[in-house]
Amino acid sequence: MHYLFFDPEINRANLLPFTFTRPVANLRVGILTINEKWEKHLGEGQYGYLTEDYLSEKFTSNIGSHNILINGSICPTPTLIKEIQGLHKNKDAISYQGMLLAVYLDEAFLDSFTEEISEYHAKETEETQILQLNYCYDIFSKNGEAIELDYDLITKGRISQPIPEGNQFLNPERIFIEEGAKINFSILNASTGSIYIGKDTEIMEGCKIRGPFAMCEHAGLKMDAKIYGPTTLGPHCKVGGEVNNVVFYAYSNKGHDGFVGNAVIGEWVNMGADTNNSNLKNTYDEVKLWNYRSERFEKTGLTFCGLMMADHAKCGINTMFNTGTVVGVGANIFGAGFPRNFVPSFSWGGATGFETFVLSKFYKTAEAVCKRRNITLDDVDKEILKNIFEQSKKHRFWENGNS
Repeated sequence: MHYLFFDPEINRANLLPFTFTRPVANLRVGILTINEKWEKHLGEGQYGYLTEDYLSEKFTSNIGSHNILINGSICPTPTLIKEIQGLHKNKDAISYQGMLLAVYLDEAFLDSFTEEISEYHAKETEETQILQLNYCYDIFSKNGEAIELDYDLITKGRISQPIPEGNQFLNPERIFIEEGAKINFSILNASTGSIYIGKDTEIMEGCKIRGPFAMCEHAGLKMDAKIYGPTTLGPHCKVGGEVNNVVFYAYSNKGHDGFVGNAVIGEWVNMGADTNNSNLKNTYDEVKLWNYRSERFEKTGLTFCGLMMADHAKCGINTMFNTGTVVGVGANIFGAGFPRNFVPSFSWGGATGFETFVLSKFYKTAEAVCKRRNITLDDVDKEILKNIFEQSKKHRFWENGNS
């Protein structure tokens, strides 16, 4: 069977800036990305994406004669897996409160795919608990639930490596350590949530961790880091200082002191020493956040909401981010004071003003950063970033003569 993850149109727009560079199903929440969760549940099969044209060369469709299309914003459950595996006829579908969850389509009908459930033989799911990413702040606010679900999925029937001597711990039954992990003279408190330590990771001396917490392969915690859950460190991330309810995507660095809380940090991000973000307004008011779909600041329903920082963004030492700040792809922020609460993609500057981080200079920086991790920024990646550069031009107000 061919399983294709489609980007629900409204969700994709609400999940920007993180979906500029990836399909919705490639978002990480918990330990795994959404597509990885489905693949572990569904097992053998061919997997692909139905996504934006400019992303399709990197995230291929892999279409077959018979396909099951899955809503990329939905996390799997045993009930949903059973229902999806029961789809056998063309246009058989599963819905939830008027939303398409999955549909079986023969190849000839893919070109006419729509999210309108009235076009299919849709049956309402029996699942009552749907974990879905609707907005970018859902990535951190729903991370605790996702960590626990992924922890059970990944560790079922397996035995953890022993906790090394010299460490202190609570509730070891909910601590799982993969092979190659190094943990030295640290505190692991799983009484507040599960702790997952991935392959070839390192927790340096003096770290304090309260679950739920997930640390993906090759990630590292610097000495004396203070981690409050629910927090996830993506593959190859290096993190230090104080962190509270943050999801870091792969290859990102926050290696020094400073506080980051109630935040999502994309791939290839570097945060200078003593970077801090506010996650609570002085007035305790509900936080508003920039929304790319409506192109205005919208209420989040959250009292605690910090920083949304997209892929390849950077910030210099002592950078301060205000409550509810959105930073676009490839932005480079530096200088004293608080930058705007919405920093467009490929911005260069800070509180005193911005100019455009032109693509040729951006590529040079990105290539150097990737090379340090023995990864090449290839032509496919460059073309994606070029497309985002063009899409985001309308937000770089200084290019349009606006103040």
